[in-house]
Amino acid sequence: MKKVYLDYAATTPVDPEVIAAMEPCFYEKFGNASSLHAYGQEAKKILEDSRQTLADFIGARPEEIIFTSGGTESDNTVLSGVSCALEKKGNHIVTSMIEHHAVIEPAKFLEKHGFKVTYLKVDKDGLVSPDDLKKAITDKTILVSIMHANNEIGTLQPIAELGRITKEKGVYFHTDAVQTVGHVPVNVGELNVDFLSLSAHKFYGPKGVGALYVRQGCRMDTYMRGGDQEKGRRASTHNISGIAGLARAIELCRDNMDKENAYQASLRDRLIKEIPALIPDVRLNGHPAQRLPNNVNFSIKYIEGESMLLSLDMLGIACSTGSACTSSSLEPSHVLLAIGLDHETAHGSLRISLGRWTTGADVDYLLEKLPPVVKKLREMSPLYEK
Repeated sequence: MKKVYLDYAATTPVDPEVIAAMEPCFYEKFGNASSLHAYGQEAKKILEDSRQTLADFIGARPEEIIFTSGGTESDNTVLSGVSCALEKKGNHIVTSMIEHHAVIEPAKFLEKHGFKVTYLKVDKDGLVSPDDLKKAITDKTILVSIMHANNEIGTLQPIAELGRITKEKGVYFHTDAVQTVGHVPVNVGELNVDFLSLSAHKFYGPKGVGALYVRQGCRMDTYMRGGDQEKGRRASTHNISGIAGLARAIELCRDNMDKENAYQASLRDRLIKEIPALIPDVRLNGHPAQRLPNNVNFSIKYIEGESMLLSLDMLGIACSTGSACTSSSLEPSHVLLAIGLDHETAHGSLRISLGRWTTGADVDYLLEKLPPVVKKLREMSPLYEK
């Protein structure tokens, strides 16, 4: 049976060149980067060279990079760290209704501890309004957190414009860039952000390693305590093999991004054009143009998304209904509800995300198999008028 992986937004395969860069760290250069002997200093060089590579890629200084376990930790670190550091200044945080749960859940936690959180609405394409942000900021606002691109519907936010607003208001600005780093150009200066989260496994690196950019001079309390690694900003023995893999993955993205973006966007646009032509009652979710080059998200009416995924999986096709972090939930996507879909339509969502090894033949196979799957499920649905 042919196997087709179309869930790159959930996680990516590790590039073989990344594995090659990581391999020596397991048995040759395995030292603890905090140790003073030669083994430790060899590991420290890998650490600092990797920090420089990532900093150069996003337009930062190396001292502004904190290595973490991934996007979730980076997001939690910002919300927790800034709220603790600035609680005497204010207790108000602004975010959006379509953020990843790695931002929404810590925001809800902070609400239980006396903070006020404003969740900005989005339009039908998933865009945050700069005017709404201006109105939401008060003299008690200490942090704004808006994701760079939505992980489900692929909409790219006007981060640079939102960042200009926060800068004028003197408020810290964080963006979750987990879906964009390595896929579209990301420069922290051009985006006007103070904090930025990223995760290696979204751009062909290993799982369990990510980073947080913290603009120099920004106040943020330590989130993980127990050691003085990362200049006391994040305790824990450095994951040198993972960090080396992250850096090599970044280098590969740097060298191949333009070519990969163009190719993936062509496959994306083909899917956006052909799926509605093959299947009636299909809605494209997310902005039609202002979206990630590798993301397609449809709501297919009169069917249940999980049944569609299982049927596709039996044919060797791996897609998703949305975020992998909430795949066990029976509730419809909070993102799709926020852009105005009703519960029934939201339950029939299909996210197709493309990547480095997606081929035209893979897209052909999906276009061949998806219509009969939908037809069969609709014939069983009490909602579908035959």
